[in-house]
Amino acid sequence: MKKIKKFLVIGLAVMLTLVASACSKKTDSKKTYTPKVLNVQFVPSQAADKLEGRAKPLEEMLSKKLGIPVHVTMSTDYTTVVEAMKSKKVDVGFLPPDGYVLGHKQGAADILLQAERYGVQQPNGMPSKKFVKSYRAEILVKKGSKIKSWKDLKGKSISVQNPTSSSGYVFPVAELYEKGLNVPKECKLVTVTGHDQAVLNVLNGDTDAAFVFEDARNNVKADEPDIMKKVVPIYFTKPIPNDTICVQPNMSKKFRKKLAKAFIEIGESKKGRALLESIYGHEGYVIAKNSDFNVVRKYDKLVDETQQ
Repeated sequence: MKKIKKFLVIGLAVMLTLVASACSKKTDSKKTYTPKVLNVQFVPSQAADKLEGRAKPLEEMLSKKLGIPVHVTMSTDYTTVVEAMKSKKVDVGFLPPDGYVLGHKQGAADILLQAERYGVQQPNGMPSKKFVKSYRAEILVKKGSKIKSWKDLKGKSISVQNPTSSSGYVFPVAELYEKGLNVPKECKLVTVTGHDQAVLNVLNGDTDAAFVFEDARNNVKADEPDIMKKVVPIYFTKPIPNDTICVQPNMSKKFRKKLAKAFIEIGESKKGRALLESIYGHEGYVIAKNSDFNVVRKYDKLVDETQQ
């Protein structure tokens, strides 16, 4: 009997320990924080070495407005930013729509702001004078190519971005899958870093086509003045929500408001807007909500189907 009592006491002690631990974890998960040092991470939308140098001045602008040190770093891809936020090494991540959806699903990122950009006019690919919250992906081929429509892409080589890139992968792949072409299985995909490199691959004949944001050709125009004539679009996707600025889910509401205000003010200043434009093509920021990205979730499911 004494042994039974002893086992019951031990068992009860173990249960209480487990319950206490679970409650502690639950409490910790809800505990908010205010950064003493803000770690911000970017993902390259163009050549990474160029982007990182341009992003550094943002440290000073943010630090001045927030009153704390700010460190800006460069990531190799979107999933790396999500992992860094998940492990709490990064407080703020600049993520494309798919990167945000992935991060939110994993409990690593909450939406704070959405970028505004100038719209793009076709057929010349030049910026309009209107700010928009969405953009499109386009499929580029070399002028004179036998590829005249998406139907001709079967068996061809295509420069793409990381599979979490909305314009460089998800939206073109999802829409063409709905039309009857399973890109991952029926085409030869070449993953590159930066939409500028994808454009150059088509120009140089390294791949037959490229999935890029509209109009990524402008990113190489300085080095290739005739790029608009030499590389042309054959397809445009439906609108994609613009890039996001995301934060740690347990970042305090008070600091989130302060951070959002800082980014919005930077985008409204002449110097700040020029900096954001040179880094990411962003012209400013507006408040965003999670439901704005439901279309991305739908397209993600379609991309998953291409692998089945």
